[in-house]
Amino acid sequence: MSRTAPRILAFGDNVVDCYRDQNRMFPGGNCVNHAVFARRFGAETAYAGAVSDDPAGHAIRDAFLAEGVETSLLRLLPGQTAFCVIATQGGERVFVGANLGVSIIAPSPADLAWMKTVDAVHTGRSSHVDAWLAHFASLTRVSYDFATIRDVDRIAAVAPHCFLAGFSGGGMTRGEARTLAATALHYGARWAVITRGGDGALLAGPDGIYEAPAVPVQPVDTLGAGDTFIACTLVGLLRNEAPEAILRAAAEAAAQTCLSPGAFGYAAPMMVDLSSALTIEEIYARTRAVPGPEVEPAAATYEKRATKTFS
Repeated sequence: MSRTAPRILAFGDNVVDCYRDQNRMFPGGNCVNHAVFARRFGAETAYAGAVSDDPAGHAIRDAFLAEGVETSLLRLLPGQTAFCVIATQGGERVFVGANLGVSIIAPSPADLAWMKTVDAVHTGRSSHVDAWLAHFASLTRVSYDFATIRDVDRIAAVAPHCFLAGFSGGGMTRGEARTLAATALHYGARWAVITRGGDGALLAGPDGIYEAPAVPVQPVDTLGAGDTFIACTLVGLLRNEAPEAILRAAAEAAAQTCLSPGAFGYAAPMMVDLSSALTIEEIYARTRAVPGPEVEPAAATYEKRATKTFS
């Protein structure tokens, strides 16, 4: 890379993570976390997504502004900002319920134009834009968070578009993780990173598989640790850093994330109506994926909602 500061656009999901027992909420969501962490690792980052004009939406916007993340592509839609209800047990996060609110959107012409100017776009399973990945990949490199997806057919469909494929592999054996990484590369991903919590992580690429142990800490909250790891990995790869160095830096950064509540801070009093919360299973069963660019009439329904920007 000719730049020392890669340019990354995070597109898609957002939430406020609601800790009901603490009456606090934190800005979060995979793409939000990625934009913030990549910025902290030295990248120039922007976020494209949608929130509402409510306290949760303002909490997300304000955190971006404080962190230096570009917000000109942040849309303001009528409705409710997405939220996730979280409990913690022994430092581990437990998802109790969620509502995706207005967060599932199709990319706008402005979003696509921005992608042409960046070194990579990051999105993932929770953004529901798989139908757009081929188009994204025609504009720039794609980083995609599969989260806990293991389905080979889904990997085969997404991996060909990926510069970096990220997986959450908690509970997987070393052999299972290596096989999963090999599968992602076989189907076309250039790099694959798999995090395994306290069992470490691995990064697979053109020259082989690299592994690193986790940095031992007593976790306060593991929320955001995987997003930290993937963001650090993407920035390192865009800088052409050595895989071993990338893994060491990512492991240290992920450990630091575990030492404070929320994904990256910015606690605010919880001001969210949780009555519409659904289970995670209901979310994935009911959520309609964003239509691809070739489905113009359906895609247009996402853009007919009144939009504006924060003043």
